[in-house]
Amino acid sequence: MSEENWRGPQPSFILVRPQMGENIGGAARAMWNFGLDRMRIIEPRDGWPNQKAVAMASGAGRLLDEALIYENAPDALADCNYIFATTARHRDLTKPVMTPERAMEHARALISQGQKVGVMFGPERAGLENEDIARANAIISVPVNPEFASLNLAQCALLMAYEWRRQNSNVPPEVVAMAKTEFAPDIEIQKLGDHYEQRLDEAGFFYPEPKAISMKLNLRNMWARMPMTRADVQMMHGMLRQLLRKKD
Repeated sequence: MSEENWRGPQPSFILVRPQMGENIGGAARAMWNFGLDRMRIIEPRDGWPNQKAVAMASGAGRLLDEALIYENAPDALADCNYIFATTARHRDLTKPVMTPERAMEHARALISQGQKVGVMFGPERAGLENEDIARANAIISVPVNPEFASLNLAQCALLMAYEWRRQNSNVPPEVVAMAKTEFAPDIEIQKLGDHYEQRLDEAGFFYPEPKAISMKLNLRNMWARMPMTRADVQMMHGMLRQLLRKKD
């Protein structure tokens, strides 16, 4: 994904009355890990700028330089068309409650229509207050251990940023890391099967004779099931040759 696409339309992460500079920096770092760079901060407890935040942000310090600072929530949320509130408690308010996956899916749909989306994160000690949550259109609730539902600010930001990035990328769910080799073509697998079948036949492995056909078929099937690389095939040939040398 190009730099331009990474920094395309995206939600704003809004930190409401954060208490520790380290957590602000950690949130910035989490955001930038997944290509997000629009941070808003409401009433940071220890003032702004904050050197502890800068130190914790490490290579994501630019996000803090460009962060928008607000004195109150109404100003920070004024231009947002849709607002999410992250909280472990629903506070008896009637609102849609979404998982991070569903919330970022909805955010993507809204943003594609030209709307501005904000995601609020509460202060570390007690989270968002009822007044904050009442301003939100929907709640994001992370399915955590109900006996220990408290998430660190940066952890919560990381979860949301990850879900946003995951749904906006074409990264395959699984790949194989090739170590200076490539998968063996079918012809090489067939030749390996021929080699083993010949040597096993010479050793009298395919016994009794009525079962020889099915035994050879099962062996061929085994080779075909194995995702072998060219290095694997060469090693298997070498193993068999060495065993025969030792026998001789």
